[in-house]
Amino acid sequence: MIMEAIKARHSVRKYVEKPIEAGAVETLRTELEKQNVESGLNIQLVLEEPRCFSAGMWKYGQFSGVRNYFVMAGPKGKVAEEKIGYYGEAMVLLAQTLGLNTCWVGLTYKKIPGTYQLREGDVVHCVIALGYGANSGVQHPLKPLEKFYEASGAIPDWFKAGMEAALLAPTAVNQQKFKFILHSGNRVGTKTFFSPWGYTNIDLGIVKYHFEVGAGKENFEWLV
Repeated sequence: MIMEAIKARHSVRKYVEKPIEAGAVETLRTELEKQNVESGLNIQLVLEEPRCFSAGMWKYGQFSGVRNYFVMAGPKGKVAEEKIGYYGEAMVLLAQTLGLNTCWVGLTYKKIPGTYQLREGDVVHCVIALGYGANSGVQHPLKPLEKFYEASGAIPDWFKAGMEAALLAPTAVNQQKFKFILHSGNRVGTKTFFSPWGYTNIDLGIVKYHFEVGAGKENFEWLV
C-alpha cells in the first residue's frame, strides 16, 4: 500500500475547504504519537487554522485553501533534520492512503503563536500542508537514475527498486541534492551536496524513507 502511495503522491498547493474526516484525524493522531515517541521529535497536527498560509510576500509555490498542516518541530541539528524528513514522509504517505493530499513547505508559511507547543530546545524546521486537494498534483520529470547512485558492477534488483522509489520523493524546490552508494555486503551509504536553498538533511530523510520502502529494509543495512 505504501509503494502505491509513493507513486500516487504529488505535491498539492490548492485545497478545498473541507474538514478532514474524523476517522482520518484519529488515524493520523495515533500514528503521530507513535512517531514522536520513536523519533524524539515533536511533530504536531494543526486543524482548521487558515492563517499559516494566508497571503504573504512569497510568490513561489503560492497556496490556497490550506487549513490543516503538520508542524515539523524538534531539536536543532543535522540528526534531527534527517529525522524530520524521514518521519514526516511517513506521515505524508499515510495521509495519501487516507485520501488526503500534502505538500512539504519550507518558506511560504507563517508561524502562528498558540497553535502548537514547543519544548525547550525545539525549533520549527518546516510544515506540511494537509487536506483534500483541488487537484492531485503533477509528477515532475524524472532525471536519469544513474545520476543518483554509485556502485561497482551491476546493481541488484532491490537497489534499483529503492532508487526508483527515492526519485519519486519530494525535495526542496525539486533539488534532489543526494546520492546513494552501494557498498559490499549490501551496505548502503548516502551523501548530500550543497544547496543555496538548504533543507538537504530533511530531503535526505525523505528520500531514505522512500528508498527503504522500495528496496525492502530486510535487503540491506545503512552504512553509518
